[in-house]
Amino acid sequence: MAELLPHDARRRTKVGKVVSNKMQKTVVVAVESVRQHSLYGRNVRRTTRFKAHDEENRCQIGDVVVIAESRPISKEKHWVVREIVKETIGPGLELLAEEPAIAVATGTADADEDAEEES
Repeated sequence: MAELLPHDARRRTKVGKVVSNKMQKTVVVAVESVRQHSLYGRNVRRTTRFKAHDEENRCQIGDVVVIAESRPISKEKHWVVREIVKETIGPGLELLAEEPAIAVATGTADADEDAEEES
């Protein structure tokens, strides 16, 4: 990921899952939060949906993305997609984003190289 400017680093960010990409340059991201109920003490799960700007239309349904607060872009859209953390090929088919650091940490980089050498 590219280095962030100081004003970009201060912006609020949230991590959520893309639930809709049917609009042009816009995705709907569901952000889930777990809080304790004030009276009963039980954990309550809340889901909030945010509309986020996706300039290149890269996000697919099921992707896990980081969204950052921005200036108002339209009536309901004031978040932008900063990065895609986990990519999918379709709903329910998650793949880790192609990052060398993750491949080295999990040891899959060596397995990929071995498979290519055998072919």
